[in-house]
Amino acid sequence: MKRLRKSCILIMTTAVVLSSGCSLESKYDCEFFAMDTVMTINAYGSKSESAVKAAQNEINRLDKLLSVQNENSEIFKLNQSKEMTVSEDTLTLITRSKEIYTLTDGAFDISCEPLTREWGFYSGLENKVPSQKAIETALEGVGAEHINIENSTVTLDENTSLDLGGIAKGYASQKAAEILKEYGVTSALMSLGGNVRAVGSKPDGESWSVAVTDPDDNSKSVGTLKISDKAVVTSGVYQRYFEENGQIYHHIIDTKSGYPADSGLKSVTIVSDDDTLADALSTALFVMGFEKSEQFYCKNSSLFGAVFITDSNEIYITDNLKDSFMSEQGFEVISE
Repeated sequence: MKRLRKSCILIMTTAVVLSSGCSLESKYDCEFFAMDTVMTINAYGSKSESAVKAAQNEINRLDKLLSVQNENSEIFKLNQSKEMTVSEDTLTLITRSKEIYTLTDGAFDISCEPLTREWGFYSGLENKVPSQKAIETALEGVGAEHINIENSTVTLDENTSLDLGGIAKGYASQKAAEILKEYGVTSALMSLGGNVRAVGSKPDGESWSVAVTDPDDNSKSVGTLKISDKAVVTSGVYQRYFEENGQIYHHIIDTKSGYPADSGLKSVTIVSDDDTLADALSTALFVMGFEKSEQFYCKNSSLFGAVFITDSNEIYITDNLKDSFMSEQGFEVISE
């Protein structure tokens, strides 16, 4: 593995998603709340309004299907019943999640629901540091081996419950992008919380500019990524956290320990053609920490690119992003 020191100039830093130079082509914008976050879709084209509305409907449909807290969702009902014949979307995501669990040696784990609940990282719950006994009890049902799939029927072990929050937005953005393209949209940008999805390039043919948030001040950025027709997903300590007795506890749980991941990273940004994978890997690599993530990249470099920000504010990028990432700060490029 080689690391090269490099510095570039930050072009734009004023927002999480940046764009300019758009043409006079018909544009339709939409802002709405889904999957526990504010989402925006900006699309260009003669059918942009119909396309955006259809994409929004798809995201809302998946939200109702996959929500861990909605009592009418399949995931909620599965967690209660422990056995259920599920829809194609739910089956696809659970199956994919198990595959990524294996790929990441358990760093991505949708059976985290009991732990996330103990820490109070759900709407309506109070954040708290659980007792060691509560964590040990929650850990009894953690792991993909407790999730069994036969045809379209999913069976969970008694102490196992699922939370698809670490992968559902990626899947939703992928499905929404497919719908936009079906309507003939060749230029669009979606922001789904920490997930950004570009459809094609900007109307003028230039790449979209997506800012990488500064985890110490999320009103600022540490650099920008130039992308076309890709997903950019960030997981970071700044997104959800609480403080107790002077200690900060964030929402990204290491399911091996039962505690928020103490990996030496502040944020991980993944760039990929595969929105679903990008969403899951942003969590998995954050849990792994930089050294293990570097090794993981060297084995799977064709699948994704990444930007890492460490606890000491060092920035590392994978070599497949060296021509698209720009920053006024110094950073290192990692390669095989």
